Amino acid sequence: MFTKRTYSTVQMVWWTRFESLFFLTLILVWVAVYYFFDLAWLKIPWTPLALIGTAVAFVIGFQNNAAYGRIWEARKIWGGIVNTSRTFGMFVQDMVTNEHTVTDIPKEEIKKEVRVLTYRHIAWMNALRHAMRMPRPWETTVNHRTNQEWDMKPPELQTTVEEDLKPYLSDTDLDYAMSKGNKQTAILYLQSHHLQQLKERGLIWEFSFLQLEGVLEELFTQQGKSERIKNFPYPRHFATLNHFFMWIFVLLLPLALVPQFAEIGIKIAEDHGYIGQFFIWLCVPFYVIVAWIFHTMERIGRTGENPFEGTANDVPISTIARGIEIDLRENLGESIHEIPVQFEIKHDTQF
Repeated sequence: MFTKRTYSTVQMVWWTRFESLFFLTLILVWVAVYYFFDLAWLKIPWTPLALIGTAVAFVIGFQNNAAYGRIWEARKIWGGIVNTSRTFGMFVQDMVTNEHTVTDIPKEEIKKEVRVLTYRHIAWMNALRHAMRMPRPWETTVNHRTNQEWDMKPPELQTTVEEDLKPYLSDTDLDYAMSKGNKQTAILYLQSHHLQQLKERGLIWEFSFLQLEGVLEELFTQQGKSERIKNFPYPRHFATLNHFFMWIFVLLLPLALVPQFAEIGIKIAEDHGYIGQFFIWLCVPFYVIVAWIFHTMERIGRTGENPFEGTANDVPISTIARGIEIDLRENLGESIHEIPVQFEIKHDTQF
């Protein structure tokens, strides 16, 4: 039965097929040279190679743990954004009222103010997700040919930030936000100024104003955490040296593995001549498996270093932001036809 797990395994094999083909070619050349030219002297002892392999395994494990930590922290941050956004939407709808106004404001005007605040929050999320998708010099995984051939591109690469902000901001607010380098911060400033104006008009009670400002403070906190992960990469000396160490181990491994299989073949040949003669070729699949495991583990760590880069293994901030947008607009009473649909899942991947 073709299960999801089987499909994922097939994807993993396909994802690493170029490197696997290189490993297969490399070991075939080594075995052929050793077998046909009788180069019994061309070998190294297992001890130094085992030490290198142990060091590489430790460093890869450290890298994968650190990468997973960055992914998990990013997911918790955006989970916090989800909860805070829903809280903000609820507070705005229930705290902007006529209760403390000198003269009653028409309900339609109050609804308009609520809508402006809610839409501006959606604009903030769109600005933040665009900022998180902006490429950095150390983000190179997205350029790998296996990612390119599957056309795995996040929504932020298919639209501009201005296009995604325009439906949710007034022309004045849009011009102000687009004139700033950090657009998401500018939008939160506009949000705070708007809340202050509503407080002065009596549409928001002073205590409610403080609560709403506290929500904006929490949004600033979550934004700062997200920006910290984006702008501070996994230390390059760890990432670069680990990559080199892995390749040193993989390229030196045939020097110890091929002679070992040749010696075993000689012993087998004493009782089973035909099998012993060709036993050396059995190291081909074993080498490919070992090299593939080390390389794939190292590559998984590299793909997880930058959880907002825009690859299949990233935190799906686009989907999260669109989900919040749908929730907020539904609770404004908008019809399903007015609300954008969730982003498409491609190759079982959310962005």
